[in-house]
Amino acid sequence: MTASSIASPASRITPAGLFFLATTSIGWGLNWPVTKYLLSELPPLTLRGVTGIAGALLLAVVVLARRQSLRVPVAIWPRLCLYAFLNVTCWMALMGIALLWLPAGEASMVAYMMPVWASLLAWPILGERPTLLRILAIVVAFGGLTILLGGDGLHVTPAKLGGFAMVLGGSMAFALGAVLSKKWPLTLPPMASATWQIGVGCLPVGLVGLAIETADFGAVTQVGWWALAYSTVIQFCVAYVTWFAALERLPASVAAIGTMAVPVFGVVASAIALHEPLGPVQIIALLLTLSGVLLATRS
Repeated sequence: MTASSIASPASRITPAGLFFLATTSIGWGLNWPVTKYLLSELPPLTLRGVTGIAGALLLAVVVLARRQSLRVPVAIWPRLCLYAFLNVTCWMALMGIALLWLPAGEASMVAYMMPVWASLLAWPILGERPTLLRILAIVVAFGGLTILLGGDGLHVTPAKLGGFAMVLGGSMAFALGAVLSKKWPLTLPPMASATWQIGVGCLPVGLVGLAIETADFGAVTQVGWWALAYSTVIQFCVAYVTWFAALERLPASVAAIGTMAVPVFGVVASAIALHEPLGPVQIIALLLTLSGVLLATRS
């Protein structure tokens, strides 16, 4: 998602909208274990930057094929670059590095606490005073985070703590971009906005990665190339197209709550594909985190 993802949604629920939303949630959810696997073959910044740039180019082709414009008025370029940095650059870089130290399932849980942070940031930026429901959402979500951190008997390694800090940083940056976009919106069609934000945001990540990391694409396995194709085509192109298709057919609240399925798919898929732990600690933390997000979206 990007800062201007939710725009002009439908007022009623349609079966097609639910299908597109499910496709989006599965596509984004499965990308967490896919990315975790790819980090065993490629360094994080190069991986996230290159796939993002390629994905933006594919999304641009889709936008042009739909006869939509990619033109950006000069006056909104500063805003677009700011949102691209918060929503994409920080997200891609911090999440990619965090996955070196965290299980993909746990990282996806914390990452999708974005609505919680957005409800908190809306007070100083938009003047929306926190309601009792928003405060409860924050408390419940922090409960889930605390359980994740203390899942090993309150023994938290520096690597795990650093990983959680990076995921939180990426999630909070995304939330800040979303809140700022409510105050100063981008006057662009949603898919064009997503295309530019992904491309502009991933460009510095890819350039820095290629400059400071050692990436050997020749050593990528056949499975790795299939994973790269998934991360590029499904995550950035197919899932974004179905996301905007869902927004055209569903109320905004339903679409926002529907994205809560993303960490569920991430946790389950990571447990199956990567044999990550999925016990009482992870399940309770997931339930608390999702409850916090649900409360935040309803407040």
